[in-house]
Amino acid sequence: MKRLGRLTLVVGFGVVVPTAFTAAGQTTPPAARAAQARPPVAASQLPRASDGKPDFSGIWQSINTATWDIQDHSSSLGVPPGLGVVEGNELPYRPEALEQKKQNFAKRATDDPALAKCLLPGVPRGTYMPYPFEIIQNPNMIGMRYAFARAVRTIRLDGKSRDWLEGWPDFWMGDSRGKWEGDTLVVDVRKLDEHTWFDHAGNFHSDALQVVERYSPIDRDHIQYEATIEDPQVFTRPWKMRMPLYRIIEANAAVLEWDCRFDQDTEKYKDAKPK
Repeated sequence: MKRLGRLTLVVGFGVVVPTAFTAAGQTTPPAARAAQARPPVAASQLPRASDGKPDFSGIWQSINTATWDIQDHSSSLGVPPGLGVVEGNELPYRPEALEQKKQNFAKRATDDPALAKCLLPGVPRGTYMPYPFEIIQNPNMIGMRYAFARAVRTIRLDGKSRDWLEGWPDFWMGDSRGKWEGDTLVVDVRKLDEHTWFDHAGNFHSDALQVVERYSPIDRDHIQYEATIEDPQVFTRPWKMRMPLYRIIEANAAVLEWDCRFDQDTEKYKDAKPK
């Protein structure tokens, strides 16, 4: 084997296996990799909104392969290899739910709500789709506008109860309520429709899903994103995913809406003739 940076090449087989290792050539476990994350800058160096909170306004994007698989994975047709974003790389499925996950995986090419059907990606998947999204912020509400499937969501910061939503159907992007803990935006997301998946590998949830997101500024152009997943119908315990988000700094940066469902239907019915 020849070691090149963070890649191990298995010569003769054309297999590339991602690893992390020290200067001495020793492998670094996932927990240590996470611990090497870039430390945050001083609070005084962060851009601030009119209310003194960190100003996250701008266009952001994750740079990973989590939308294909949130766990470590090799490449396959149409799927790039990548390191996982799940803390510990383990998903604590209940036995019966794990069987459903396997069935989802087998039918992922046609059943993935996002990549196969171009439906709204849900939360947290919208954050790590490989396309940009925009954050628009004021003291009472934060809006997020995603390129993929023209998804939008609002995060209320006014502390109002969501009791009035009792009896309403669930939403593909959920109902989001936020608060500030110091410089970290904490978002409680509930009423998430059970038809969204976490990734193309078939990892899924029920309508009992609750997601708690944490957006912590690293510096003006980077956010540390964390999502805690709790769904007692599917998982035996809560679990977390973590990843950095990167500000897109091009002068003409813009979120261009991609209604790929429209594109699918246009192709499907291009030869249709009225009766």
